[in-house]
Amino acid sequence: MSERPVYVISVFAELAGVHPQTLRNYERSGLLRPRRTSGGSRRFSDEDLAALRRIQQLTAEGVNLEGVKRVMALEAELESARREVERLRAEAEREVAATHRQYRRDLVPVTNALAVFVDRRSTRPTRSTRPTKERP
Repeated sequence: MSERPVYVISVFAELAGVHPQTLRNYERSGLLRPRRTSGGSRRFSDEDLAALRRIQQLTAEGVNLEGVKRVMALEAELESARREVERLRAEAEREVAATHRQYRRDLVPVTNALAVFVDRRSTRPTRSTRPTKERP
């Protein structure tokens, strides 16, 4: 969806199936915010069209314009919160991965070792997996 304002009010009204005065009323109430050219004429974008479709959907369900304004503000707030949660989740995943990499560097590799003890009473070496005390 393009943010670039390309539609003049008459074309935009025709695309949306509303009267240009309706668009002016929505702008006046703060529901739509078309950009202005240096000459002061309104230019609408595809994002404005999506917002207008949402306005039409809510008003068709019986929501008044103040209610529509509040619903759309809450939807924008929810979308912002979702983006923030996703950003924080990605950051947490990076931190966990970094911590795990640090664990791997900090751990000392242990190898299975075999201890060989010499029994002084005997000349042959014996194997043991447990350390034993040396006899005096």
